[in-house]
Amino acid sequence: MALNDDEAQVLELWTHRLTQALQILDLKVDPELILDLARKSADSVTHAAAPITTFLVGYAAGLEAGTGSAGSKAASAASITKAADVALQLCEDARHQEPGAQGWTHSAQ
Repeated sequence: MALNDDEAQVLELWTHRLTQALQILDLKVDPELILDLARKSADSVTHAAAPITTFLVGYAAGLEAGTGSAGSKAASAASITKAADVALQLCEDARHQEPGAQGWTHSAQ
């Protein structure tokens, strides 16, 4: 999803404000990745899948990267990419079948 300049600026300000409020000051947010993930999950599954998908990807990335000083910026970025890749693959699969058709057993724990 391409943002126009005004939307990008508003989103950047909002992201900065939110990361400050959540006390995650050094987090580098990739809005294009998040918006693409939300769009693909909404298109592939249902609109309500967009916030759920982005939340779960963030949660999974946080668990993998560790918390506080345990996770480095590189580990956090890699965790986000890994979690987003899994979700994007599931979105692609969902285009061709029902989301729970095979239970996505190979993507779970």
